[in-house]
Amino acid sequence: MKSLFVIMIASMVTMSAFGKDVVDIAIGSADHTTLVAAVKAADLVATLKSDGPFTVFAPTNAAFANLPAGTVENLLKPENKAQLSNILTYHVVSGNLDAAAVIAAINAGNGEAVVTTVSGGKLIVTLEMDKVKLTDESGNSAYVVAADLKGSNGVIHVIDSVVLPI
Repeated sequence: MKSLFVIMIASMVTMSAFGKDVVDIAIGSADHTTLVAAVKAADLVATLKSDGPFTVFAPTNAAFANLPAGTVENLLKPENKAQLSNILTYHVVSGNLDAAAVIAAINAGNGEAVVTTVSGGKLIVTLEMDKVKLTDESGNSAYVVAADLKGSNGVIHVIDSVVLPI
């Protein structure tokens, strides 16, 4: 009985991240070092550590690696800070949209939800083969590969591609 209780507590710790905000969760992920470096370069750490709530669609290192060669390095240059910030805030939506809320919005929209990002752009959210799919304004798509990493100021959904504003 005691070991079952320990397992239940360990599961709850993993799901709630013990008061960590969305930035702390990303910092603690080996799969998001590129995203963390970009958030720091764009001076968005303080913003994303604020009260929120935020829904962050967080591309993995592999997602950033799939961009054309030199793209990430170029965006990390100080002179490209505004462009980098625009791209990163295109991955953030105001509010706490956990997986259940995303699915409910898709269902309410007859299979499609449109969310406005912090940068002011739009993402189309649909279901494809039971996976949540994000489509950017240029028609590029990303799929949610892990959902509901809950932080003290929002939720992170891990995505497999970088979505880009127009």
